[in-house]
Amino acid sequence: QVQLVESGGDLVQPGGSLRLSCVASGFTLDYYALAWFRQAPGKEREGVSCIVNRDGTTYYSDSVKGRSTMSASGDGDKKTAYLQMNSLKPEDSAIYFCALGRFCGYYYTPDEFDIWGQGTQVTVSS
Repeated sequence: QVQLVESGGDLVQPGGSLRLSCVASGFTLDYYALAWFRQAPGKEREGVSCIVNRDGTTYYSDSVKGRSTMSASGDGDKKTAYLQMNSLKPEDSAIYFCALGRFCGYYYTPDEFDIWGQGTQVTVSS
């Protein structure tokens, strides 16, 4: 059974950087994509970035494009995904989740993802 565990969230000042990690245990290539989502209080969960597991193609939302880089590494049944975020803004504050699912592209929704981590809190504030 696949499990996802995120880490790396923190309180950071505007303009700062963070690297989030997501460890997927029991990973298989049966899952098409691994993605990062975020959810701020009172807002819907939104896609941030996703990576196609077989070939490493990445996609970014307009809100983080140019400021963030998603990558993944690992062999066998353990894979780790990273989200490097730079030039952080207060509006980046949210709980960040990683998820495994069936689609990755310029537009994707939480409904297309089946396995979720517990989330890690990112707060951008001075």
